[in-house]
Amino acid sequence: MKKDKLIAKLPKGWIDTTGSSLARKKKIIKIIEDNFINFGFSALETPFAEISENIGSFLASDSNNPMSDVYSFQDGNDKLTIKYDNSAPLARFYAERYRELPSIFRRYQIDRVARNEKFDSKKIKLKSFTQADADIVGVVNKCQANSELINLIADTFFKLGFESSQFKICISNRKIIEGFINDLKISDEKKKMSIFRALDKLGNPNIGKNGVRDLLGEKRIDSSGAVQMGADLSESQINEIMSFLEFKNLDEISSNIKNSRSKEGIEEMKKLLEVLSYGKYANQVKLSLAKVRGIFYYTGWTVETELNLANWAGISPVSGGEYGNLISRFKNVDVPGVGISFGIERVMSACEAINMTANEPKPVLVCVMQEKYLQNYYEILENLRSNNINSEIFLDTGKNMVKQMKYANKRGCPVAVICGENEFNNNTITLKNLLSEKGDLNQQTTISKDNLINEVRKILPKNN
Repeated sequence: MKKDKLIAKLPKGWIDTTGSSLARKKKIIKIIEDNFINFGFSALETPFAEISENIGSFLASDSNNPMSDVYSFQDGNDKLTIKYDNSAPLARFYAERYRELPSIFRRYQIDRVARNEKFDSKKIKLKSFTQADADIVGVVNKCQANSELINLIADTFFKLGFESSQFKICISNRKIIEGFINDLKISDEKKKMSIFRALDKLGNPNIGKNGVRDLLGEKRIDSSGAVQMGADLSESQINEIMSFLEFKNLDEISSNIKNSRSKEGIEEMKKLLEVLSYGKYANQVKLSLAKVRGIFYYTGWTVETELNLANWAGISPVSGGEYGNLISRFKNVDVPGVGISFGIERVMSACEAINMTANEPKPVLVCVMQEKYLQNYYEILENLRSNNINSEIFLDTGKNMVKQMKYANKRGCPVAVICGENEFNNNTITLKNLLSEKGDLNQQTTISKDNLINEVRKILPKNN
């Protein structure tokens, strides 16, 4: 029986990247990685899957099904989970290797992760994407560590080409809102996490304050009719939380809240702002109580980056915070950590919005006019490549020059190297400038073979 032909398509939420988009991605990753190294972080690479119990899942909004937002599979006797971020694998790595590591471990990792979440093209929320993380693990002065990461975010954005008016680094501290929630006699941990998740959506223009109120209550029904269950708070508790979010600064919060947990968070924030004042990026920072992050493992300071670009409300390209208990889940290790993560696809989209340019380097094409000269064409090819000029040879000796030029134009080649019998007899080479306008009298020129490299470089764009 004849099998039906396959349909070539990607699953929803997964993307291919190529051409100038991939060139932009590589450029962004290089800038970020160079800055991680500049700030003293060392590279780490972990496998794409971990033992499910070790990696856990801190993403799911359904606490009754905590692994619902990750991809898991059976491998022999082990149940494995594809990593959904770089922090959980870091916790396992540190717990396994901490005796070999320095007392303060500064690591960065740039890697693909996968999440079984609802695809949202508007929020650039993909099911598989690249994260660039920087973390500090160890017993440290938290304010110094947090300040270091804030400065790293700001410095990186400036190096990516953003202006000071185009981004803000929003900081908060979970302890402040936790203490306030405790004052409201809310002790259930699942309910607290539902509150954090609701507050974290405050900046989303599709949800807003009314949507957050619904999520703090019984449920929210969106425009499509989808139902999301809420924290199920009383009306008075909801009003108290919404009023709390109106506080504008730490002094105002401090004068209205007296519990010790909130006071601890307020003092940590004040010390952090003081340390930040010693650097040059304090003006890029703003207090934002609602930015509490909707992931279970954060315990104190949190950060999200807010872009002042069209259509970017509620989308953060960089976020992170303190995690006090992520590593202590493992035996004999009780060490806190703090980290940030750049969502590379989101940063790519933001860089496109500020007109970052990045072109894929294209090769010089060595044309093949006569098969008997094939060895000579390969000598030309080797000369180009040994001088670090990207180049390729046309791979079909049966195609005429019209088809080879059509290929070169579709490929985006900047230069075609053309040699026939006359050129080889005269020790010359003909170059065709494929970047020039049609009708340009200088589009094609014949040069001495000895001048090949210099003449090709005159034509090549700078990114080649």
